[in-house]
This record gives sequence, C-alpha cells and structure tokens, in this order.
Amino acid sequence: MSETKVIPLRPANSRSRNITEGKSRAPNRSMYYAMGYEADDFKKPMVGVANGHSTITPCNSGLQKLADAAIAGIEEAGGNAQVFGTPTISDGMAMGTEGMKYSLVSREVISDCIETCVQGQWMDGVVVVGGCDKNMPGGLMGMLRANVPAIYVYGGTILPGHYQGKDLNIVSVFEAVGENAAGKLSDADLLEIERRAIPGTGSCGGMYTANTMSSAFEALGISLPYSSTMANPHDEKLNSARESAKVLVEAIKKDIKPRDIVTRKSIENAVAVIMAIGGSTNAVLHFLAIAHAAEVEWTIDDFERVRVKTPVLCDLKPSGKYLAVDLHLAGGIPQVMKTLLAAGLLHGDCLTISGQSIAEVLKDIPDAPRADQDVIRPIERPMYAQGHLAILKGNLSPEGAVAKITGLKNPVMTGPARVFDDEQSALTAILANKIVPGDVMVLRYLGPKGGPGMPEMLAPTGALVGQGLGESVGLITDGRFSGGTWGMVVGHVAPEAAVGGTIAFIQEGDSITIDSHQLLLQLNVSEAEIARRRANWTAPAPRYTRGVQAKFAFNASTASKGAVLDNY
Repeated sequence: MSETKVIPLRPANSRSRNITEGKSRAPNRSMYYAMGYEADDFKKPMVGVANGHSTITPCNSGLQKLADAAIAGIEEAGGNAQVFGTPTISDGMAMGTEGMKYSLVSREVISDCIETCVQGQWMDGVVVVGGCDKNMPGGLMGMLRANVPAIYVYGGTILPGHYQGKDLNIVSVFEAVGENAAGKLSDADLLEIERRAIPGTGSCGGMYTANTMSSAFEALGISLPYSSTMANPHDEKLNSARESAKVLVEAIKKDIKPRDIVTRKSIENAVAVIMAIGGSTNAVLHFLAIAHAAEVEWTIDDFERVRVKTPVLCDLKPSGKYLAVDLHLAGGIPQVMKTLLAAGLLHGDCLTISGQSIAEVLKDIPDAPRADQDVIRPIERPMYAQGHLAILKGNLSPEGAVAKITGLKNPVMTGPARVFDDEQSALTAILANKIVPGDVMVLRYLGPKGGPGMPEMLAPTGALVGQGLGESVGLITDGRFSGGTWGMVVGHVAPEAAVGGTIAFIQEGDSITIDSHQLLLQLNVSEAEIARRRANWTAPAPRYTRGVQAKFAFNASTASKGAVLDNY
C-alpha cells in the first residue's frame, strides 16, 4: 500500500487539517469538487462566513450585502469562503412578549452555531457578520471557543427617523406609548411615531446594546477601526466588510487568534470605552460571558474598578442627545479611545486583528476631540467624572446588581415596594396610573432561570419615562434592561428570585433603598424577618419542562457570572 501524505492546511504552530493525499482523501475532497472547487483551492485557507442575515428584523435584513462583500474580500485575498447561517431574535420586536425570553437564549445558540461549524468543518478562520444585540456576544463567544483567526463585521447602525422636527429611534416608540397613556400624546401622533421611528435597515440607533457591543469590539481590536459606528445603508459599511475579510486572511497567515486579542487588559480597554460612551447595562452580562469563553479572569467587581477611574465622555442616547451616526461623524470610537489613551486610561500595547497594537492603530488620531462638535467631550470636561454602570450590593443583591447612575437628579431613594411576579402585570399597573412617585417597583422571577432567559424590561421602563416617572419611581428586577432604558432602575439582581434570592421575599409595601452614592440595594426588613420568609418560601415550578428554554433554565449560571451555560 502506498504511503499516505498529510497536507498541512494550517500554519505549523496551529492545529493541522486532516485532509490527506492518496485514496483516503477521495470522499473528503469529492464533496468540495461538487461545489466547484479545483485542485489549487486546497492550497488556500478555508474561511468561514457566519452570516446572520435574516428578514426577521431591520437589524439583520441588511446583512446579506455585507456577507457578499466579505466573501469577495476573502476570494480577492486568496481564500475560499464557506458560508453558513446563524439565527437571530429581534429584541425590539419581542419586547414585552413571551418571545423576549428567547433573546438571551439566542446568544448561546449563536455561539454554539459558530463553534459547531468552525470546528466541525475545520475552518482556518471565520468572519462573523451580525446585527441585533445578541449576535455580537454570541458571535465572539463562538469565535473564542473555536479560537481560529476571526474578525467581527458589525451590520451597522440605523439612520434616525424624523417627525415634527425631532429625530426618532426605537425607544421613541416605547416612550410614546407611556405619553399616550398619560394623555400627553394623541393617538394620531403615536401612530406617526410608530411609522417613522425605523426608516430602514440597521441596528437601533442610540448607544443601546448593539452599538455598545460593536463599540466594545472595536476597542478590543477584534473589529476594524471606525466600523462600529457606520450606518448600514452607507457604502463605507460595504467597504469595511470587504476590508475586514482581507485583514482576516492576513491574520490567518500570521496565526493571530481571538484569545491572543481578548485578554484581561483588552477587556479592561473595552469596559473603559463602554463607560466613556455611556453604554448599555447588558455589556456587564455579556463581558462576563465573553471573559468566561476566553478563560480570562474577570468578575463583576472589575466593572466597578474600571468605572471609578473612567469618565463619561459622550452625550449619547438613551440619556443624552445624540445617536451613533453623530458619534461617527465626530470621530467615532478611535477618537474616544485616543482621548482615553492620552489620559493613561487604556492599555496601548494590546494586540489587534491587524497585528498592530492599539497604540499603533491610534497613532494618527488627535489626543483631544475636535472643538467643532460636542458629541465627544474632552477629558478635562466630561459629561460625568466617573462611569455610569455601577455595581450595587446589599442584602437584596449580595452577588451584585447593575444600575445606570449618571444623569439622575436624585440617585438615592427609599420607598414602598410594589411587587410583580411578571412583566405584563407591572406594565398594566403603570398604564392604569397605579404607580405613583416614590414607589419602588419590584419585577421578579425574571432572571436567567426564573424567566427563563432573563427578559428585558423596556416596555415598563419606557412607559414610566413616557408618564414622567422615570426619575421619581424606582424599579428593580432580576431580569435585564434594554440598552435604551434609563431612569432609577436596577437590574441583574443576584441571586435571582427563582433560586431563593432575597428579592423573592419582598412583600408589598416593604421599604427598599436604592443608593447610588453608597452602591447599596437594601431591603429594610430585619434579618430575622427575612429568615422567617425564606423558611416559608417554596421554589416555583419551572415555566418550561422541554426544549431550549428548559435547557437554558437548567444550565444557566447566575447573572453575576454572565448567565453562561457551561460554568461547570
């Protein structure tokens, strides 16, 4: 029998591909020939394109052109593109419904899809193309698990809608519902805002979760400079996708892998940028999960460590004035990063997918933002001296809870609990004007296990803001908030109600304190009384006993560890 020769299709310091010459190779290569491959193609890197295109949501309905551009870039750079799909759930469409419980679940499904295809097909690298919120953490987690050279291509932000001289975005609709319920907005105006808020393709336009995560990925160095704030309809987004693919092929040659890029120092850079841009509370949950996938030591307390030394530099929605497209015109994430780097608040030696360091990427960016704009503030004149995402602890959240604490007139309140075991009854109470200033709403059994899936509470918080109660009513939950949420709100309360966290023992009328100055979330009830209630508490039956929700509820870790499914 003739000797079989192994053809290495990976760099020598990476894992080798088991495609062989001789008779044993025939079934393996025959399937490639069926797709139009020729003999010389087997000398080229096999590059996956994880395509999140779908017509489910405007966030993802503009992705096919970017996937096509990435395919063209791979082929121009001498690679073979292998395209496979990843799913998505539209948070904006699912919000306030049972479907919202599938949003965080989709993060895990997306990461599983990417790991499965890249590993199962032994790809040499992968371009991940995604848009809606969970596409990004899910995509990066899959990239980190597979750990072959990889780059993220964000689908791009949406352009603003317009009505009566005002810019609109998705949160405008949720707040308009509250205004309408309060008699401040006519039915006709509500309908016009609904029709005009989303003018085309792209992800929600403020510094909500999608744009927060894309910005953080640029800060990590796993995406190209400026790519995180480009608008989906613009040609520069196509050009960036094509260039991203070419950069990846070079990274394959250099064997630059995701775990070389995503380190403790680069995560600290990403979190500093999240603080500087006023990003979403969801970034806390997702970066805990990303660090877990990268096997990097990073805890919920690290966010607080970065927060206290990082100012908020950008005036962006939901609590500010501007959208991601405005940030892009003002200099984008590179300008934010250079401002932080010049102030000694970034690690300039972190590696990027291009092979350059962060400092090398930013060397031609001015140390200070341009004076002709006010989207990005100079370091000596920030929006706020410290970051906005605080970790609150106390007897209600010994593992931690997440709050946006900047921009509030009164970041401290104590009030009576208004307790709800589901989101819908809470929203009904708000719209029926049964919630009054000084109340602290408690929405529970909505955590990773209890929801299950830790749904977002944009409908209740948007309604509170619309009714003018955003700063006078507190809201705490073991669920999550949309990146578009602002106000006196605290989420990710851990341990959650479903596993016997203290939030499960709150009774109607109990006194609760939210104190952003002391980073305190406290149930003002004696420890003896809490112990008595705990002894009388019975865990609720699972809401789902089959399928993906049941699997998620059974496996999900606490929110303080990212709600990951493989924390064994």
